Parts: sequence; structure tokens; C-alpha cells
Amino acid sequence: MGKLNGDIEHWDVENETFWEQTGKSVASRNLWISIPSLIMGFAVWLMWGMITTQMKNLGFPFTIDQLFTLSAIAGLAGATLRIPASFMIKIAGGRNTVFLTTALLLIPAAGTGLALMNPDTPFIVFQALALLSGIGGGNFACSMSNISTFYPKSKQGYGLGMNAGLGNFGVTTMQVVIPLVMTVGIFGALAGDPLALQNPSGTLIGRIEAGTDTWIQNAGFIWLVFLVPLAFLGWFGMNNLKVVTPNPGSPLSAFGKILGLYGVGLATSVAGVWALSVMNMWLALPLTIVLTVVLLRLIPGDIKPNIKNQFAIFSNKHTWSMTVLYILTFGTFIGFSAALPLSISVIFGNMMDVAADGTITRIVNPDAPSALTWAWIGPLVGALIRPLGGWISDKVGGSIVTQVISVIMVIASVATGYVMMLAYNSTDPNSLFAIFMILFVVIFASSGIGNGSTFRSIGYIFDQQQKGPVLGWTSAIAAYGAFIAPKLLGQQIQAGTPEYAMYGFAVFYTLCLVVNWWFYLRKGAYIKNP
Repeated sequence: MGKLNGDIEHWDVENETFWEQTGKSVASRNLWISIPSLIMGFAVWLMWGMITTQMKNLGFPFTIDQLFTLSAIAGLAGATLRIPASFMIKIAGGRNTVFLTTALLLIPAAGTGLALMNPDTPFIVFQALALLSGIGGGNFACSMSNISTFYPKSKQGYGLGMNAGLGNFGVTTMQVVIPLVMTVGIFGALAGDPLALQNPSGTLIGRIEAGTDTWIQNAGFIWLVFLVPLAFLGWFGMNNLKVVTPNPGSPLSAFGKILGLYGVGLATSVAGVWALSVMNMWLALPLTIVLTVVLLRLIPGDIKPNIKNQFAIFSNKHTWSMTVLYILTFGTFIGFSAALPLSISVIFGNMMDVAADGTITRIVNPDAPSALTWAWIGPLVGALIRPLGGWISDKVGGSIVTQVISVIMVIASVATGYVMMLAYNSTDPNSLFAIFMILFVVIFASSGIGNGSTFRSIGYIFDQQQKGPVLGWTSAIAAYGAFIAPKLLGQQIQAGTPEYAMYGFAVFYTLCLVVNWWFYLRKGAYIKNP
């Protein structure tokens, strides 16, 4: 029953005796292997936010819009891949899925390191690698779906909060590790020669000046150190639950199913990137989602009936209400994690200059705060506070917590937009940086607490068969925040109106207030305060 790997036949965690004697230890072991694997997934997925910031300082011949696009492509792919990943656990088993999806991260990690060794690497190569790094984003859906099956309803807030909260710590891990490893040739000749920094930059250990040797390729290579042992740990330490996955097949058969599902997601991600070049993103994104769902329904073999059964979640109105609320929380967290570094670099990296004749121009800010120094703080707070959100929600109910943080996020978003407007048009933007960072930390903290509350609600509302796919689906749609936020902020910054993006987010958060109240808090609500 508690064997270290393989299939478990009997699993009844709602039985308190079974939970205390057997289930708790097995669930804990799977959770604590899942967490570091998820950390690596987030690190590889979101690394483009930091990499592009330094590419700008190292002379890579790409425009600001192109650099924002790399983060957006990774966001688009990670979100799209979550849709097929939502169904992997039911079809292929938890152990099989976590092992292979973690091992697959070796491809974008190694490829990015190789591409960054040469500033003349074509932009299309970086686009392809950003697309493949979306595998790390997709892994969240199968990881959460898997962990949800190991815990009873009374512990969903804890189990999912820990997995997601500490897993999301991968964003902060990446934002701390990348600036540090770029300053040292830790891999010697294996990683090639450094590049010379063209503009001053900052790290956690202080400011570095132009001309300094920088091993930007280490931003990809460093993850190989962790991914190899983690893949083996997943294989030898995790379990497939037969009550959840009655017929995973042989490991090779399960791997084939996983690769087939991710193959569909990668194909539709490419279609989504193409669609973005010919139409508005508000048309391209729904088209990508619909195409992915349709193609999943057309997959032949024994995958088809399994996916068809799981599509029952779409007839449940709570799938759609919780999707909106999960966009509010996780969509905000992941979107701003992707967009904040380059936003700091662009908004505070330049300032207004008034000439003697009254002419106003934008010039480089010589004392600009570095994104590499500051961008990690918000995601750190959002990730660490997430288990607290799950714990509080287990005590008072998830929807009450969701309502409170929604109000805070509306106010903070409006205030942040106003400060961004002032900073962008200021002759001294540095004086506004502290309040800018404080407001973003408030948004990150609120989204982190709200993530815990929405996990609790999903675990409470849906049964054992539906909660995994629902978690995967809602996280997939919310993950498009990692595309939308960089794209919107990039467009509005280019237009000179960064505040419009934040005001738009505030309007959406207000809509979420209404949805949460209508479904879960009003008198006569469908389910009262889940």
C-alpha cells in the first residue's frame, strides 16, 4: 500500500482510519516530490521574463516588442498545454506523467542555453524555444490534478495550496538564480565564452557596469542540474492511483499518450502564434482554445473515450464560474510574474528630459532600478502566502476570502496604473519606484491568498472524478494571463499609456467580485461559501 513507486489499487482517503494509517504518508511523499518538480516547471516556463531583460543589455538585435513577444509566446504555449495536461492523470497515471513531463523540460533548458551562447542566433530559434518552455507551464495542470486525488476534501486547501504555493516559488527561484549564475562561469568551457554587458545592470549582489563578462547562457543550463535527479526521483518515489487511472497501460504506452496530448497542445500553440500575427489577440486566444479542445476530441484509440468522459465538466456551471475566479487569482500572479521584469526595465529605465527651450524628450535614466534586483520580490510574496490562503479558507470558507482579496485587487490595480502613468511621464521616476513596488507586492499577495481560496472552493465543489480535470482546465485558461499581461503592458507602454492596462485589469477584477457573490455568497447562492 505504501510502496515507494508503482500502482496503488485501494485508495479511500475520505475514510479517516485509512487516511491516518496509510493515506497521509503516501500523499505526503507524492506531494514533496511533486513540489520541486513543479518549481522547475515554473522556472523554465517563466525564465524568459528575466532572460529578455538581460538580452536587451547584451546587444541581442531584437526590439522591445520582440522581447515582450518571447515572454508572451511562452505564456501562450504554457496555457495551451495545460488543456491537454488536464486529462493526463486520468489517462496515463500520476507517476508516469510527473516523470515524463519533468524530463521533457531538459529540452528547452538545454536548447535555451545553447541559443544564448550566440547573439546572432535567429529570432525564430528563440521563438521555438519559448514555445517549448511552455511545457513547464503545462505541467502545473497535471501536477495539481494529480495531487488533488491524494487528499480528502477536508485537506484540499492544504494539499493544493502547498503544491501550487511552493511550486510557484519556482518563479522567484528563477528570478533569483538567473541573475546570480549569469555573473559566473560555473560550467567552464562547456558553456562557451561570456558576452560583454553593454549597459549597466543590477543583480542581487549589487550593480555591475558595462563591459562586465556575462554568461547569459547559464540561464538555461542551470536547470539541468536539478531536472535530471528530479526526473529519477519522480519515477522511483511516486505512485499511480488505480482508482483514478484504472488503465494507464505499460509505462511506454502511458508515455505515448502523454506525448500525444502534448503534441496536440504544441501544434495548436503554433497555430495560436500564427493567428496572433493576422488577427486581434481577443480572437486568436479563443480560437487557440477551441482548436485544442476539438483536436483532443478527435484523438483516436483508448484516449478518446477517456477524454469524452472528462468533458462532462463543461456541462457544470461551476466549471465556468471557477474558471473566471481562477483567472482573477492565478492569472494575475502568473501574468505579472512574466511582465513585471521588462516593465520595470522600460518604465523606469527611461525618463523625461526638459530642454532649455522647453522641448520634452525621453532619455536613458542613468540611475534606474534594475529589474534583476527587484522583480523577484512580488512573486516570492505571492507564492509563500498561498498556503496561508488555503489554510484560512479551510477555516472560514473559500468564497469569503476570494471576495475580500478581489476588493483589494481592484483598488491596488487602479493605484498602480496611476503611479505607472506618473513614472512614465516623470523627470524623476526613481522617486515613484518604492510605491510602485509596494502596490505590486499587494497585488501579488492578494492573488496568492486568492489562489488558496479558489483551490479550496474547487476541491469542495467537485467530486473525485471531476475536481482533477476542473483544476487542470481552470489553471489552463488562467495561465493565458502569462500571455495577456506581457502583451497588454508591452502594447500600452509602447503607446505611452501603461496605466490603461492596469485600469483594464481593475475592471475585470470588479466583474469577478460580482461572479463570486452571485454564485457563492448571496442569499440563495448555488453553493454557500465553498
